[in-house]
Amino acid sequence: MAIILFDDKASETLLPLTFTRPVADLRVGILTIAEKWGKYLNSEYSFFTQPYLQSKFPLKIQADNLFINGSVCPDEQLLEAIDKLGLGEAIKGGDKLLAVRLGEADAVGFDPLNDYDATYYSGGTVIITYPEHIFLNNAAEIRKDFALLTKGRSSATISGTNTTLGDNFFAEEGAEAECSIFNTKQGPIYLGKNSSVWENSAIRGPFALCENASVKMGTKIYPGTTIGPHSRVGGEINNAVIWGYSNKGHEGYLGNSVLGEWCNIGADSNNSNLKNNYADVKLWDYSAKALRNTGLHFCGLIMADHAKCSINTMFNTGTVVGVGANVFDGGFPPNFVPDFTWGGQKGMTEYRLDKMLETAGKVFARKAHRDFNGDEQNILTEAFNLTALYRKSFIK
Repeated sequence: MAIILFDDKASETLLPLTFTRPVADLRVGILTIAEKWGKYLNSEYSFFTQPYLQSKFPLKIQADNLFINGSVCPDEQLLEAIDKLGLGEAIKGGDKLLAVRLGEADAVGFDPLNDYDATYYSGGTVIITYPEHIFLNNAAEIRKDFALLTKGRSSATISGTNTTLGDNFFAEEGAEAECSIFNTKQGPIYLGKNSSVWENSAIRGPFALCENASVKMGTKIYPGTTIGPHSRVGGEINNAVIWGYSNKGHEGYLGNSVLGEWCNIGADSNNSNLKNNYADVKLWDYSAKALRNTGLHFCGLIMADHAKCSINTMFNTGTVVGVGANVFDGGFPPNFVPDFTWGGQKGMTEYRLDKMLETAGKVFARKAHRDFNGDEQNILTEAFNLTALYRKSFIK
């Protein structure tokens, strides 16, 4: 059976994070949503997503196909309901299609908005609809992923120079740590393969450090934080999710935030995660083309792939930074920095696509030692074209 993770309207409400990936490629917990389904179902998977993303994230249809909503995180109860589906049958949660099983002919014409013959699922589900849902659900998803990944396995041994409180600690082969404190009494701590925690760091779980990622000396990390593969962090981090190949390598605070891939945070940069008047935080919503009240008191920075900021940048509460943006200047930049823009408080201009792609190519070579290929360039080019409207509206 082919497992196909599909995008629905969440691909719009999760922008700008989903300009460059399907919804199921979002990382929440230790794994991406797609990786979770692959582990739970012990199966390979493919994606039904935006046409310009399909080359990098291909769709593979077979005679028997199980379409699963890519915004839904798996659990055993939901898995049991999906396992009972026959051909042509579907399950919904409210008005949201959760899964449908289709033969090859129907799969070719799949539409997530079709009114499939569905039964209704009454169990609780974790659904990632808006960017803030990533950090809000991250602690719980770390716990679930930790149990999934470590069941029946033993942790690798780390140096005796460390202090570990509690028993929910697991290190993959090649993980290294020295002279650091790991407190697992409030939640598990997971160190991925070939990851490293440098001296004098203090980490409180739930926490996940993914493969080949690093925590620099003297870093303070609070619960609900994930550091994605090949990323490097320092300073103070609280309930933040940083995806792969990104850097926050210096002092400064990051809290209640999400950083995409290939991002760079300049030294001594900080974000606010609580308004001085304790009012609800509003975030720019691409689907509404307006600010949306999150209903949250704690909400920091949402930064999409390939975005960067200079040293000493100050991000206000509830700031959204789009794909490929380059933020600098003194003072607070706007609460919405459109994709492919260059500047800050003093004004913004369009970041020329050829220059942005040139920089991205250098970052790929430096961080991943790989070519910046056609798929990556085509995705960023399409994202550039799709976001032209926002630049025209916000650049003065």
